Amino acid sequence: MTEPSGQPNLTPQFCFSTVALRDFLRISRGAIDDSITQNLNALVTPARSGFDPASTSVRIPRASSRAIDPRACQAFKDKVLFPSWQARSDVLTYCAYVATSPDPDDPEVALRDAETEKNRERVVDERLDPYSGRYFPREPRAERLAHLLRQERSVESIVRSRTWGIVQERCGDGFQDAEEALNNWRGARERRGT
Repeated sequence: MTEPSGQPNLTPQFCFSTVALRDFLRISRGAIDDSITQNLNALVTPARSGFDPASTSVRIPRASSRAIDPRACQAFKDKVLFPSWQARSDVLTYCAYVATSPDPDDPEVALRDAETEKNRERVVDERLDPYSGRYFPREPRAERLAHLLRQERSVESIVRSRTWGIVQERCGDGFQDAEEALNNWRGARERRGT
């Protein structure tokens, strides 16, 4: 069975290193969600009766999937899928907290202040150059992180929806959506005390 994504060491530096943050999310999604069909196929028990040569004489339209043992499906969701989703949720939530907290260590503060001061001293004649009055200050890194997190939360929602649709189709689960299923798993885990 595939291993769930391990959670990285959560620090503000991890969040502000957008390469590390995106790599974690990409690798986690690639290992579990992008290969969900292969992961579910690995749960299918091979035929117990052995190979029957007569089965190749007639072409039968292939069913979209073979039956998966409900216990194996539940174990996959409980031990691999939901822990991976939870790890990504924890990272996104922590980084959102970092993005909304004051950032006294922003290395670009002095540079932004110098640019703003330089812009104030500039003489602008919009008759000569109508675009000269424009000034686009650098975004603080916390704002850039917040923007990235909004994008990643949207991607996460799409990925979970797609993955959950395949899981429901293959495992024959109920009618709850991905977030509801994850919340139910979280609640059951808290009741067990793990």
